[in-house]
Amino acid sequence: MTIEQPRAGKPNVILISTDQQRGDCIGLDNRHVRTPNIDRIGRSGAMFAKCITPHPMCQPARASILTGKLPYTHGVRDNGRNLGEKIGSLGMANVFSDAGYETRFIGKAHFASNETFHPTGAPECYHSTADFPADWGGPYFGFRQVELMLRPHHHCGWQEAPYTLHYENFLDNDGGGRVRWIRAKEHVLPETSHYQAWRSALEPGWHSSPWIGDRAIDMIKNKGDKPLFAWVSFPDPHPPFLAPKPWCDLYHPDEVDLPRHWQLDLDNRPWWHRAFLESPVRHNLKREHAEGGKNWGVVDPLEEQQLRDITAIYYGMIAWIDAQVGRIFEALEASNELENTIIVFISDHGEWLGDHGLLLKGPMLYDGLLRVPCLIRGPSIPEGIVVQDPVSTVDLRQTLADLAGIEASPDNGRSLRSVMFGKESRDFALNEWEVDAARSGIDMDLTTVRSQRYRMSVDLKTETGELYDLRDDPSEMANLFEDAGYAAIVKEHMDMIRSRPDDKVPVAPRVGWH
Repeated sequence: MTIEQPRAGKPNVILISTDQQRGDCIGLDNRHVRTPNIDRIGRSGAMFAKCITPHPMCQPARASILTGKLPYTHGVRDNGRNLGEKIGSLGMANVFSDAGYETRFIGKAHFASNETFHPTGAPECYHSTADFPADWGGPYFGFRQVELMLRPHHHCGWQEAPYTLHYENFLDNDGGGRVRWIRAKEHVLPETSHYQAWRSALEPGWHSSPWIGDRAIDMIKNKGDKPLFAWVSFPDPHPPFLAPKPWCDLYHPDEVDLPRHWQLDLDNRPWWHRAFLESPVRHNLKREHAEGGKNWGVVDPLEEQQLRDITAIYYGMIAWIDAQVGRIFEALEASNELENTIIVFISDHGEWLGDHGLLLKGPMLYDGLLRVPCLIRGPSIPEGIVVQDPVSTVDLRQTLADLAGIEASPDNGRSLRSVMFGKESRDFALNEWEVDAARSGIDMDLTTVRSQRYRMSVDLKTETGELYDLRDDPSEMANLFEDAGYAAIVKEHMDMIRSRPDDKVPVAPRVGWH
């Protein structure tokens, strides 16, 4: 292995994230997804093969990445609950701003709720964004300059300015925003077999991935004298799954990998699996901003062709992001900044993508939803390291500060530097979610622990749960939670759950659905 030598001065840091990308959907893993540029980060640095999300929903997971705190410690226990400004002010952006960095955010933030019941005063709130001038660009949660998206996904309808942010203003720069938004929903042949996935008629240059790539390249080219800390946040491959040609056709539906077990199987599962799927609340949830009146969060049982069509386009969306990562590499090389830049690639959470007959996300924490990609390269990071210890994106705030040589106040994470160098090991990582009936149709205190070998999820309200041996049963078919032969393993993992720091805060009030 080789170790890059940093040049004098503080390194740049670029955190690249996606939305709803499974940990196995990179070239370095086992789904045969072609991501040469993302893989480059891991090959020239470290790959964390068992990195999990602290929450399977966008808003809490992103709040945890920003703050380094678990969801019950920052209060955002579900989507639709806003991160408090006081807690948010302790996030990684402020850590780097205080250390003299230029801090930037590009893309989907989702630190505040979009679809709210009433105006919240946040720029990401559909009802409040008009209160911000057209030239507003931050600060926002410690990032001094931001270029954001108000509607990063096409399950939402279009709104005219001033109910827009930077991406929507880009689409509407000549008054054609509504036409383009509608055109993105037009289907190009061959037609797909599921309403959540299609080949988009909108020209490639108007989609979000190249827009974010362009903004990131401009940022690198125009970097000033200060070191740069930037979060570059792609909203894909979040559903609805769509991409234009050629990206939608890179994978033929017949060639994609399907899960070994892709049919719905609710036997020998905890009570909440069926209760969540059949909840009338979820099926009747009214979302005023939903495009076409569809309930985009509910999916009927999948047929094989539907799953193949969805997976092919999902892979294509990832490939398109990978191309933007390649452009970021090129810009850093052209600016002579690559060898002085820490690059991280993660996702906020995963996607079921047919696991056990499921699509999207919810309180069934199968590996496809729980595990996310996590790759880090940069000065002093060894090449080709693969870490098999369970870690979490909660660790990133401490890790990036440590790698940059700056101080960060304590949080729930720990720096991964020692793990990368083999000087420390990790036994487990935690995920927690207060599932509430208003949004999900069931009430739960759901905690999940991922250890080296096992995944255990427990509803602490009813003391019911599930335990899977991921070494001998990687498809998570045999629930061992009630097996007397595994009582000691269950106790060991309950002790891991109970070791959580006693620093919970009251749940943030629900202000909306998303």
